Amino acid sequence: MPIPTNHSKPVRQSAKENAFNQIQEWIIDGTLSPGEKLNDTELANALGSSRTPIRESLQLLEVQGFVKMYPGKSTEVTEIEREAIKDLLPPLAALQSLSAELAIGQITEEQLKQLEDINEHFAKLIHSNNAYAALKVDEEFHQVIIEITKNTYIKNMVKSLQAHVRRHFFHNSIILTERSIEEHKAIITAMKNGEKDKAAAIMKDNWLGTLDDFQP
Repeated sequence: MPIPTNHSKPVRQSAKENAFNQIQEWIIDGTLSPGEKLNDTELANALGSSRTPIRESLQLLEVQGFVKMYPGKSTEVTEIEREAIKDLLPPLAALQSLSAELAIGQITEEQLKQLEDINEHFAKLIHSNNAYAALKVDEEFHQVIIEITKNTYIKNMVKSLQAHVRRHFFHNSIILTERSIEEHKAIITAMKNGEKDKAAAIMKDNWLGTLDDFQP
């Protein structure tokens, strides 16, 4: 099982949090490939940890659908099912849409400017064909809105779903286009004007529009 040794080790995290975040990232970006068997001893050595936090993190990753544990046998990275994007995006779109609606009335001028700046950065990355960096900035755009709602339930559910979105991106199920730039602008405008229904509708279309570009 090939495991990189030059990864950064986050500080101020528990061993379990560190293990969970790093293993999840390796699964998302394909370092640990679909179907690969995971060895908790090797993972513990790579992460400078004992086996207990590794096992605990693998249990959490199983709950989230990133690994499958076969008691007494093995733990394997789950296969990526490209068609699953059709099940993944609708609930994420609904949560993001609700976030846009809830954020109106709370969002400040400073935060609106922050969204505009993030979208400008996003546009530059799209135009330069820097797809993964654009995906991360797109996440940043939406995360600002989620944080404004101060709704921990939405935040936690979106975080879990977003991790699967990144994994699908690496397996070419998701394509970001210039359309998202204009939709972001429209979302910002609707939020400036206090148009809850419009902001929510555009946000939902922003996520579901990805399905129009999906090719199984």
